[in-house]
Amino acid sequence: MMNDYLILSNGIKMPIVGFGTWQLKAGEETVLAVQAAIKAGYRHIDTAMIYGNEISVGQAIRESGIKRQEIFLTTKLWNDDQGYESTLKAFEKSLERLQMSYVDLYLIHWPSVHQFPDYIQKNRDTWRAMEELYSAGKIKAIGVSNFMPEHFEALLETAKIVPMVNQILVNPGNQNREAVDYCQKKKVIVQAYTPLMKGEIFKMPLLQELSLQYQKSIPQIVLRWLLQKGIVSLTKSATLERIQANIDIFNFVLEDDDIKRIDGLDQSK
Repeated sequence: MMNDYLILSNGIKMPIVGFGTWQLKAGEETVLAVQAAIKAGYRHIDTAMIYGNEISVGQAIRESGIKRQEIFLTTKLWNDDQGYESTLKAFEKSLERLQMSYVDLYLIHWPSVHQFPDYIQKNRDTWRAMEELYSAGKIKAIGVSNFMPEHFEALLETAKIVPMVNQILVNPGNQNREAVDYCQKKKVIVQAYTPLMKGEIFKMPLLQELSLQYQKSIPQIVLRWLLQKGIVSLTKSATLERIQANIDIFNFVLEDDDIKRIDGLDQSK
């Protein structure tokens, strides 16, 4: 079982390697994949309302044989549900689907800039509801996803609690440095989704070289790079071998020069 954590701003421990469930089909595929992940040692499971698999994720956790308090469970609020009252209702529906009495982390899935002309107020009303749910103990930690610095600044004008997490796209080819730097200065933990670039990492000569040098797979090199930068990785697979390999990153260390070389792969705009 892995025991490497990051400490959120409120003192909550969050495992630094997580198992994502985006694009896993509801039902047997999700149940088996999540149970395989838990068996492999993952204690951090990530889902969302829009993924359509909260019921299956909840089932997998309940039937895993692992105590609920040992699992760090994340779900997310979709944009159609942004707003004060609608956030409260959407959260309760997520709890019902998960069949849980609380979640460890609840995120605003996207800033609502594209959906609503009054997106700033929508985000603020949503956050106020999440702060109340947090204060009531139904959520252990609250955060956001896909927020850039300008979205943070607008939210922080009225927020009583600074978001504890920002889940964003981070990988060798798109390191989202402006957002990562902003969050780290604010002591907001960054979670990286799509860290393996949907397989594009296998085409990068430097990562091929480092894989041979360290005798580790290319995904393990990338996930270790994120770990050493203090960024939580969220990987998804329905294949047992890959599920196990993606958590086997605690028995080697990348040299500082190699970290910098991977940093140099960034092509993000």
